[in-house]
Amino acid sequence: MSAKLRRLLLPFLLLAGLALAQAPAPEEEPDTLPYTVEIEPTGDGRLDTALTAVSQLVALRESAPTSPGGVAGRARADRERLQQALQSEGYWAGTSRIALAGTTAEDPLLTERLEASMERPLSIRITVEKGEPYRIASIVLRADTPAGQRALDRVAEKPFDLAVGEPARAAPVLDAEQALRDRLLAAGHPLASMVRRETVVDHDRRTMDITWQFSPGPVAVFAAPEVEGMVRVEPRFLRAQASRIEGERYSPEVLERQRRDLMALGAFGSVRARAAERLDEAGRLPVTFTVTERARRAIGVNLAYETNYGPSVRVYWEHRNLFGRAERLRLEAELARIGTNGGLEEATYRIGGTYRDPAVFGLQLGPQWSFVGSLFGLRERLEAYDRDAITFSALMERRLSEKLSLNAGPVLDFGSIGPPGGTLTPYQILGLQFGGRYDGTDSLLDPARGWRVNGTLTPSWSFRDSAPFAPLRVTASTYWDVLGDRRSILALRGTLGSLMGAERADVPRHQRFYAGGGGSVRGYDYQSIGPRDAFNRPSGGASLIEASAEWRQRVWGDFGAVAFVDAGSVGSSSAPDTTNLRIGAGLGVRYYTAIGPVRADIAVPLVRQRDNSAFGLYVGIGQAF
Repeated sequence: MSAKLRRLLLPFLLLAGLALAQAPAPEEEPDTLPYTVEIEPTGDGRLDTALTAVSQLVALRESAPTSPGGVAGRARADRERLQQALQSEGYWAGTSRIALAGTTAEDPLLTERLEASMERPLSIRITVEKGEPYRIASIVLRADTPAGQRALDRVAEKPFDLAVGEPARAAPVLDAEQALRDRLLAAGHPLASMVRRETVVDHDRRTMDITWQFSPGPVAVFAAPEVEGMVRVEPRFLRAQASRIEGERYSPEVLERQRRDLMALGAFGSVRARAAERLDEAGRLPVTFTVTERARRAIGVNLAYETNYGPSVRVYWEHRNLFGRAERLRLEAELARIGTNGGLEEATYRIGGTYRDPAVFGLQLGPQWSFVGSLFGLRERLEAYDRDAITFSALMERRLSEKLSLNAGPVLDFGSIGPPGGTLTPYQILGLQFGGRYDGTDSLLDPARGWRVNGTLTPSWSFRDSAPFAPLRVTASTYWDVLGDRRSILALRGTLGSLMGAERADVPRHQRFYAGGGGSVRGYDYQSIGPRDAFNRPSGGASLIEASAEWRQRVWGDFGAVAFVDAGSVGSSSAPDTTNLRIGAGLGVRYYTAIGPVRADIAVPLVRQRDNSAFGLYVGIGQAF
């Protein structure tokens, strides 16, 4: 560079240097100290889990990097946390040591040592000497009154998962305390409370003495419940429904039962129960139910498909509070076997409605009674018969419990029926249906636990043939959550049917039993299993036996898979037999949604029969059973 050029640039260089000298230096963020943590196993898996759970060094290592001072603060705080974890598992004489940077968490110069340490990442080791667990030496239960003491002694007569000699762990102590209070509540003491808990640890004897003082309060019955939040549902009707518990001895189970009974009316999206904190002047417990009404009207569509039955579509409209007393009217129309044999003329139609009245036309028989009436017109074109008919039923239903209900009432069925493509013959049937349903499962569309049983017996009279007959059909299913996480479910189902009091030929074709198709024996054509006529058409039987087994496995996210085996037999006599047993097997996929799983199954027949399809495909909403 020439001397002249340097003289020209020198002023600019001096100005730039002065500006840089006056500019503030950028602030540096404090250095973080990365570290690793190892907790030596103690030999007690429950204790190891507790130590890991309480340690801030472990919990915040990745989510919240910090400075040497922050690491030192976490280590010091962990000393007390680890000690509490030891005590919670009954190791009251246990000790812990946190080693890092050549020293321990007790070092008052720990922060300075960490700042000076060149170890990256810093290695932290937690060592616990648990010692021998302390044992419970005594348990004393006291109440605030003599009457309360007698009540407390009664509920403590049965074991409450805590006993002398057991390890002095915190969780069982708290669980036993809650169990005792729950028992007092269940025994009719709505104001029961735990007043004081005393735990005395004797380090010489390595024991713990526990003393509880409870205040059971008086036994009380329910006062007449109040109901609030209704807008369109008639208040007097709703209070009458809720009054079922008035005068009953208090228990949380009874209160929850009544809450669910109100939900079962179908008019509410939610029902909350609130018990008062004190009794009224008569010594009864006031209760308030707060309801939130659902939309009064709803509309929906259901779709399904089977290879040999064709697609089906069902639309419905529902009113959930027709006259102000939670009456439900559901109108629906169904079109099935669409496109079967080339057109809609062979499709099956069904249209009608169902009316449910919990007030039983104003008679107010009680919240456990309902009237259920239905009226449908239908046109069926099936493999076994052609039928045009009108059906009517008027049933009284009584709920014996949340899980069990019974029904009874007249049923009327009149129309015309005949073989497929043949002449239809008029018929008239009057019956008296007796039915029952038990549902102890945990979900309507996707059960994982519990039992279901559903059965009907309908003594009937056929006016055309002047003959009595009585179809009996019972279906039971059970569900086993194998691993307890709702991911691996074993589902079993069985059905028995018997046509009693008449010969098969004397009973109209649609009252006989058939098997095959979705909801029956998958892999076989609809209604194809059982006796056949001279033209190889299904003619129905006088008995039915079916069994199914499914393994339902969640695979990934909302997707699952199913493996299943179905079996079924239709006999000519009223006693079920397996002489023509048919077995189908297959696989399926499930996509789980908020309203239930969407299913697609494919099945093949293991015992081939004449003119049966090579496989069956079944698509629908909800599990197969």
